[in-house]
Order: sequence, then structure tokens, then C-alpha cells
Amino acid sequence: MKILIIEDEPDLLDVIRQSLEMEHFLVESAGTYLAALDKIVDFDYDCILLDIMLPGGSGLDLLRELKNLDKSDNVIIISAKDSLDDKLAGLNLGADDYLTKPFHIAELTARVKSVLRRKSFQGKNLVVIGNLKLDPEERTLTIGDEPLPLNRKEFDILTYMLVNKNRLVNKTSLAEHVWGDHMDQADDYEFIYSQIKNLRKKLKERQADVEIQAVYGIGYKLVRL
Repeated sequence: MKILIIEDEPDLLDVIRQSLEMEHFLVESAGTYLAALDKIVDFDYDCILLDIMLPGGSGLDLLRELKNLDKSDNVIIISAKDSLDDKLAGLNLGADDYLTKPFHIAELTARVKSVLRRKSFQGKNLVVIGNLKLDPEERTLTIGDEPLPLNRKEFDILTYMLVNKNRLVNKTSLAEHVWGDHMDQADDYEFIYSQIKNLRKKLKERQADVEIQAVYGIGYKLVRL
């Protein structure tokens, strides 16, 4: 899962980043309004942590831009401003939650997971398709009730494919989501091919009820067998 932190306080940003990375999230960041604007225009995220007061502009304007772009990124506002008007404005513009500074990092992490469960996994703790059960928080996969070990990238790829099951996922989106922004500038996608190859082999050997199908020249699609 890929998170964008929009925060101009370097110390707080580092603490949040470290906490989320310990939970195996892929974390990107922006410290100014313009840097954040470039990020949300060019890339997609599972969750955005958004400060309202930013150098160069307002986080509320970034929310408006997300709305104009018709993007469905989950947004949690993290702000020192604890006014009802700001909360209502943020929620009315599409924010999913509002957390006032100072806050406990554990609470922020819990809210991120809650938003992701609600939006990406329909509020469920487990993703179940056929004989496959994936636990995004515990980062475990079982097939037919037997655990199947995956490396970090294999697990992240499978999670992204499950969230987008039956949809065509292009290689660039997959690369950016699992390896980080700007992967569209990579010379080739050999790093994706090797991970996909190993993941498909593991799923086939365990007779999983899903298959990752390659769409030549475009990307991949996860389908139920």
C-alpha cells in the first residue's frame, strides 16, 4: 500500500514515515503545496496524510484538486487547526478522517489501517477469493488453509492485484505502486517480470483459485479460475 505524507514539519514527517514503514507501507512525501500538487497530479495513492497549513498554499485546495481530478485517494487530514469549520470543510471536500495535532503515532497508524480496510477491502480484515485468504495487516497468505510464504514485493503485488481484481493493471501503475513514484522512468520492467514470474509459479504450485494473467505490452489482470 502506498501512502503520501504532505507535511512541512521535517521531524514529524520523519516520525510518521518511520512508523508507517515499520508497518510495511511504501511511503512518499511532500513538504510544500507545489510539491504536493505535483505528486497528486502525477501519481495515485492508497492514502494521503494531509496537513492544511503548507508553505505556498492550503491543504484544502489540494483536496479540491483531488476532487477536480476525480481521484479516489483516501485522505486523512492531520492539522494543528482544531476548528469545526476546518473539519467540516475538509470532510465536505472528500476527506475521510480528521486528526488534530498533537496525536499519538499509534492512533494515526490505526486510522490509516481503518480507512484502507473500509475503502480498499470493504471493511474486512481478510481478502478472500476462492481458496485464497490474504491478511493485509498481518501480511500473511493462506491457500486452502495452508500458509504460503511470499517475499515483500510478491505480497505487495498480490495485494494490489487483489484490490484491482478483474481490472487491467498497467505495468507503470504496478511499478509505481509497489516500488515508488518515478518508476515510470525505469529503463525496463525486468524487476517486475521476475517478481510476477515467481508469484505466478507459487500460486500455481499451490493450486490457487486465482491467476495473474499477462496482457501483452500493457500489464496484468488477476482473475478467478
